[in-house]
Amino acid sequence: MLTQIAEDIWTVSGPEITAALGFHYPTRMAVIRLRDGSLFIWSPVALSDDLAKSVDRLGPVQHILAPNSLHHMSIPDWASVYPEATLYAAPKLAAKRPDIRFDQEIGTGTPPTWADEIAFVIVEGNAITTEVVLFHRKSGTVLVTDLIQQMPQGWYSGWRAIVAKLDLMVASEPTVPRKFRMAFKNKPAARKAVAEILEWPAEAVLMAHAPPVRSDARAFLKRAFDWLMP
Repeated sequence: MLTQIAEDIWTVSGPEITAALGFHYPTRMAVIRLRDGSLFIWSPVALSDDLAKSVDRLGPVQHILAPNSLHHMSIPDWASVYPEATLYAAPKLAAKRPDIRFDQEIGTGTPPTWADEIAFVIVEGNAITTEVVLFHRKSGTVLVTDLIQQMPQGWYSGWRAIVAKLDLMVASEPTVPRKFRMAFKNKPAARKAVAEILEWPAEAVLMAHAPPVRSDARAFLKRAFDWLMP
């Protein structure tokens, strides 16, 4: 269930979810162990008893992040099982989910306690969602939620397969879907954020809806965002 991809970082594949118009997506979360032994949960998937037991063996869960306004469905279950954990929301998510007791919105107020180990950039200017992209310094891993995607060949059928192809969701390598490209209404803000991401010494890229990239990560990220950068 837990797959270690580098020192102190693991990934978990969760159940598929169904979004608008019946499009279904694979899900993936990450668990990062910080220097003090506590755990940071990125984009949590559905929580089962087995998953909770596996996570608990790694250390105490103290930080849980919903990295954009689309990845929030499993947050209440995690908050219930780990009530002592600090809940972090991407910009605009707390207003969307007033039923969830978020402790901090990323980008406002004091930087989170984990910011020296996990850098973050807020990619603004997109009408679909504002995403917090992370960089785990120790492993050199960039964590991207929805901005870069790639579904397996044959994942969709019928008219959905045609839409997915046009949207670049089944391109030859993970990339930014066309709907997200078109939704960037403030491209200067997006370019500024992406420029910072491209400066990270990335060694791997972990995505919620695409296979991990474990080599030539910086070149991969540059290709994914070439359409946006001048």
